[in-house]
Amino acid sequence: MNGPQLNRLIDHTLLRPEATPDDVRRLCDEAHRFDFFSVCVNTHFVPLAAERVAGSGIAVCSIAGFPLGAVDTAVKAFEAGRAVERGAGEIDMVMNVGALKAGERGAVRDDISAVVEACGGRAVVKVIIEAALLDDPEIADACRLSVEAGAAFVKSSTGFGPPGADPRTIRLMRETVGPDIGVKASAGIRTAAFALELVAAGASRIGTSAGVQIMSEWMHGGR
Repeated sequence: MNGPQLNRLIDHTLLRPEATPDDVRRLCDEAHRFDFFSVCVNTHFVPLAAERVAGSGIAVCSIAGFPLGAVDTAVKAFEAGRAVERGAGEIDMVMNVGALKAGERGAVRDDISAVVEACGGRAVVKVIIEAALLDDPEIADACRLSVEAGAAFVKSSTGFGPPGADPRTIRLMRETVGPDIGVKASAGIRTAAFALELVAAGASRIGTSAGVQIMSEWMHGGR
């Protein structure tokens, strides 16, 4: 592939509710082994992950309003700011999907802006639009509102809802935001072949809990 190697596009993710500290340590050790771009963990585990990857160049990603996006904006912003204070360099926030579908564009934009402001330039903000719940015009609108609100990325899915990481959706997201905004594909990405297909469609980051499996395939001829 042209550009960054596949491993440097991967947010190595562990957001399961039953995850333990040992699971998070293992996630970080795997990120060291494969030099993934980041580890993505729930806010409770941000300090542990930040300590485990300190000095490695691996980022710590966490979440806000996850997985539904329907919490009060002030709560979402506080969660994001708190995660950044404790060591997160990236925040994946969930858009208020219901507000978007109701045509409340100002509320959606303000919700995203509040998280961006709470991060205070200290963290990259990615907006999860839960694309599988939206039609094409809504996907495009969600992407435009995210950019207007100051987000650095749009992201397809939480992984807790219906799958949204398909090449057609990623292509639409990329066409909407242009070349300078990140597009993160996530949910159901378990092979190097599928990850590369999404990158070809316009993804600049891959969110997956199957990073080790993907890299094993990649290193054994999956390029």
